[in-house]
Formats: sequence, C-alpha cells, structure tokens
Amino acid sequence: MAIFEQSNPTPEEISAQLYRYDRIAEKINGFTNWNETHLVNYWREGYAAVEHILNEEEIQISKEALYDLIYKDDKGAHIQFTKPKSELKTDEEKELAIRKVNDFVQVEERLQRIAEHPAILAMVQDILGETPRLVQNMALLKPPHGGGEKPWHQDMAYGNLAYEKPVVGVWIALDEAALDNGCMHVIPGSHADGATPHYAIRDWQLCDAHVQVERDVAVPLLPGGILLFHGLLKHGTPYNLSIKKRRALQFHYVGESATKLTPKEYKRFFTNEMSGAEC
Repeated sequence: MAIFEQSNPTPEEISAQLYRYDRIAEKINGFTNWNETHLVNYWREGYAAVEHILNEEEIQISKEALYDLIYKDDKGAHIQFTKPKSELKTDEEKELAIRKVNDFVQVEERLQRIAEHPAILAMVQDILGETPRLVQNMALLKPPHGGGEKPWHQDMAYGNLAYEKPVVGVWIALDEAALDNGCMHVIPGSHADGATPHYAIRDWQLCDAHVQVERDVAVPLLPGGILLFHGLLKHGTPYNLSIKKRRALQFHYVGESATKLTPKEYKRFFTNEMSGAEC
C-alpha cells in the first residue's frame, strides 16, 4: 500500500513506492516449449511470459513500420501526443511526446502480420478455447528520460475491452523491457479478484492505496518476448527514467463468441457510481 506524503508525487517517488524490483517472473523459452502446464499456470497466475516469439527480422520490421506511421504517413492510425503538436519542432521532440499509436492493423500490413502471428494466435486460442478475435491494437512508447507511467489497472476496465468473457492481452517487447525503463509489472493471481472499481487520478486506474505492492512481480523481456495476460489481471508500468527507449506492441483478443457488457453492467463492475466505493 502506497500513501504519498504530498499530493503531487514525483516520477521517482511513484516508481519507488508503487513498484518493486526484486521479484522477477519466470519465463518460457519460446513457443515450442509452451505446453498444458503453462496453460494451467496462466489460469492460476493470470499471465505467462514467453521469450523469443518474434525473430530479429520481425522486430526490425515492426520498428520500421512504427517509424513510418509516426514520421512519414500515419495512414489514418491514431497517434496520442502528451503535448500539442504545434509545440514539437524536431523529430526528437516529437518522439519524446508520443505515448501511443493505435488502430493501425487495418492500414499497416507489416503490423497486421504481427497481430496474426501464428505462434501468438495458437497460444491465445489455447487460452480462450475458441477462435481468437482481435479487438484492440496499439503501440505503447516510453521514450528515454521520463516516458510516462501507466498506473495499476485492469484492461477490461476500459470500455472498449469490457466483455462478458475474459479478454487476453498480448504485450510484445520491441526493445528490451528492463527494470529501469518501464517493463511490465503484475500482481499474480489478481484476476481472481474480479472487476475492481477504477478512478480518474493520474489515469483511469486502481486506487494507489489499494494496490498490493508487496505482491508485485516484474516481467522484464528481451526484444521479441511477449506477456500473455488476463484482462482482469492487475498490472502497470513505471516511468522510464533511463536513457533507453522502450517500445512495445499490445494486442487484445476475445473469443469469437464473446459479447460486450452493457453500460449498466460496466458501471456496476468497474466504477464506484453504483457501489459508492471510495479511493
């Protein structure tokens, strides 16, 4: 539990108090070693980390595709900036201000191939027990020297991912995702807690004081490694305070039979509007 002494904690304070760095997730060495035991572990822990899914060529092609969307032609993809574009005069300033690129799969064939990667789809299908359907695609960028935190949250608390069956997230490291540049952190088994109210604080997030930081497990990954995770798993990423880039792709899949929650169900599960819960 983290309670900050001041109302506007610094990135360093947030990274130190809301995350721990001494417990590291075990990882599976490649798709060929994925098996029934790992599937059972996924359902118990809410996640599975698998190294060496993308090869060097696929990693490089993905980076080039992102570069082209950002600097040459977005092709209709959406790019989220942290500052007004009019203030960004150089490519470096532009890169430092980009947090997210999304909705690119239909316009960028190179990234569509990653979303349809046979090994990824095979593991997701094993988890879902039915044919996967892609429902969200994005690239998440943490530039050097302060790339922003993504506070602790559950992905299914975001309305576009609020389904009545579990969503599977696939987070793919394009750069090395390490302890010092904003790798993923998870609370093992927290998907079993079910839907939890979220609050608009630094983001749409879990209440800081309710995060069981003592259970945090970090998931550093090599380029081409992936994290498969349940849509209700509590997870977050601290600031990138290093000199290194941290670029990742993230896809979300549901089973072909899954349907969206109604607005009333969403409010009951993920907001305090109907429960009166306080942060």
